[in-house]
Amino acid sequence: MAEDKLSDYRKKRRGSRTDEPAGAGKDRRSGSSNRGGGSRGGTKQPRFVVQRHDASSLHFDFRLEIDGVLVSWAVPKGPSVNSADKRLAHRTEDHPLDYVDYEGRIEEGYGAGTVIVWDTGGFENLTETAGEPVSAGEALAAGHLKVELYGQKLTGAFALTHTKMGGDEANWMLVKVDDHGADRRRKPTSTQNESVLTDRTNADLQE
Repeated sequence: MAEDKLSDYRKKRRGSRTDEPAGAGKDRRSGSSNRGGGSRGGTKQPRFVVQRHDASSLHFDFRLEIDGVLVSWAVPKGPSVNSADKRLAHRTEDHPLDYVDYEGRIEEGYGAGTVIVWDTGGFENLTETAGEPVSAGEALAAGHLKVELYGQKLTGAFALTHTKMGGDEANWMLVKVDDHGADRRRKPTSTQNESVLTDRTNADLQE
């Protein structure tokens, strides 16, 4: 259940000064992990969010709504739209669905720093095995997930693969699929630092 999945999230924030969502109770978003979902075609679409997190080290948190929570990875260099790039993505604790639009300043404790919504939107699960659709939850468990993002800064398909690189079970790889959303020249993580919700930057939240 989603509540059980959030136990690590709550433990890491115990005693911290933060206005982050607690994830308690029923969330306003039902969330679907089925392929083909979303507002496209009149069906509710699961959400993704990429948050720019200026903590002890600047990184981007990549989160997908799967089975009632935001499954999360910390991407040190941020997602690239260049299909030739490979980005390390370190799996972190699941987050509550409320976190999809969270922006704020975490004063102290775990994750201390500023968080903005760098990009967000719906996504579609494209994962298949032998030509047959695989649910996002099953794909996550198997260690390979392919999704189409409908964001403002990120569009098109991305693939996440569990690599266990360096012997670390939490290590995955995030790669942009070479499609309509790929661009070898555009570098959004270094040129577009504002929130897509509020136009604020991390620096604005430090003031």
